[in-house]
Amino acid sequence: MNQPTPAIVAQDAVRRLPRLALLLFCLAYVLPGFIGREPWKNADIAAFGHMVEIAQGHASWLAPTLLGQPPEFDALLPYWLGAAAIQLAPSFISPDLAVRLVFPLLLVLTLVSTWYGVYYLARTLRAQPVPFAFGGEANPTDYARAMADGGLLALIACLGLGQFSHETTPSLAQVAFASLSFFAMTAIPRRPVVGGAALIAGFAGMALSGAPAMALLFGLGGLVITVIDRDEEEVVTVWKQLPIFAAAMFLVALLALAFDLWHWRISDTGLARWQPFGRLLLWFTWPAWPLALWTLWRWRRQLTNRHVALPLWFTLVGLGATLLTPSSDRSLLLALPAMAALAAFALPTLSRSVSALIDWFTLLFFTGCAVVIWVVWIAMQTGYPPRPAANVARLAPGFEPSFSLIAFVLAIAATLAWAWLVKWRTGRHRTAIWKSLVLPAGGAALCWLLVMTLWLPALNYARGYTPLVRAVQSHIDQPGCVEIFGLSRAQITAFHYHGGMDLRWANGDAKCPWLLVNDEMRPALPITVDIRQWTQVAKIRRPSDANEDVFLFRRSARP
Repeated sequence: MNQPTPAIVAQDAVRRLPRLALLLFCLAYVLPGFIGREPWKNADIAAFGHMVEIAQGHASWLAPTLLGQPPEFDALLPYWLGAAAIQLAPSFISPDLAVRLVFPLLLVLTLVSTWYGVYYLARTLRAQPVPFAFGGEANPTDYARAMADGGLLALIACLGLGQFSHETTPSLAQVAFASLSFFAMTAIPRRPVVGGAALIAGFAGMALSGAPAMALLFGLGGLVITVIDRDEEEVVTVWKQLPIFAAAMFLVALLALAFDLWHWRISDTGLARWQPFGRLLLWFTWPAWPLALWTLWRWRRQLTNRHVALPLWFTLVGLGATLLTPSSDRSLLLALPAMAALAAFALPTLSRSVSALIDWFTLLFFTGCAVVIWVVWIAMQTGYPPRPAANVARLAPGFEPSFSLIAFVLAIAATLAWAWLVKWRTGRHRTAIWKSLVLPAGGAALCWLLVMTLWLPALNYARGYTPLVRAVQSHIDQPGCVEIFGLSRAQITAFHYHGGMDLRWANGDAKCPWLLVNDEMRPALPITVDIRQWTQVAKIRRPSDANEDVFLFRRSARP
């Protein structure tokens, strides 16, 4: 007899992950990385610079610029959110903290949308497990909740989600609204009002965040899947769903045209990057990608069904954008929620030996990573072991370690929680369907929290621009008018925000007493500037980057 699905799940296997534990776990993943850190190079601080310019009235809300330069990402909504947060924040909250209090909501939207997306996919008739002859199979609602828990854990476990999802850049907005669009397409057949509103909001958010083309591709694929796969339990017919898709896609095209967001981003060298693309895919989407491949194999007879076809289409669009666009890692970020959904449907088909292999590999990998993080932190504080301490001194020369009791307590609590989680997972009679993803997600959250507490001062020093700005300020009598030549958006933001400098382009019109020049652009300086009017004061190196030197000049003669 041919079984309708490969999922064989008993009611005992669909126990819910305790809601309080899940909430605390998500908070422990979301908040570290937003709280306590300064804007990092390059995209993070550059995006923050555009937000500050809008908030201070130096740039238009409809055409963000940074000292006349347009943003690297053709987006509007992320800059609007940051600028509004800066303007609405009380005076005792710094602008960078105000921005980082808003952007975590986008990460929360990503996690919530992924959970509900998997939930509604698992509720479809063709995704349900095989009914038993004498009963005892999983209840549909309990099964969907357990699968949704697994999908959420799979997303958090993805190694590539950590850094980019904690930056204040358009990339986070794109993945948030992409995941909202994914949820909307899963919910429309059962909740047409909620799903339709979410689809319009998700597509509009993607368009205003710089990804209108991907929104249209998501919509076209979802439209085809809606026509092909018809669930007997749908509340509305297919023909009533089509106007919702049409309205959402029309809105995307209208917003992109109105705000000039259509731009060709396909790279002609994309197809030649198979090897780096493979390496990126291997670690960035771990451990979701092997589980997603297993899902495609075990559910190969249901590839056109909504619960497989929809996340597969979202994943393929994300992979295509990764391969064909310059910002490959940030494009791949948009594929993670859908890939996590695919990974969730591997859970009811995994054998006990495969689950054990995942557990042991995860246990060794993340425990080893946690030990390394603790050892390096101890070396920073005490100088022992000497080799890690020497490595830190080499990578971040001039860094002075400090001790934070709060960070230490949080790191200890996270480590103890990991030990308890390992003890729980290695116990007997743990039949929950999501059990195989508890350790991967817990390990990823543990290492992220440890890095963002124990290593945060060193990372702020190495990844931030404050040391470079302070070094330049030590040569300047008082902050004021400074001409610049060849500085990047990140450097411009750093000197303006951290140094309080009034920056102006060195074009002959400005008459500032100081001049800052990017090392790489120094050979072209005489073309724009009369170098006879300037005297070099210092060559200043960013401590953690030998390739980001700046030259400081003082005006030596009146023009």
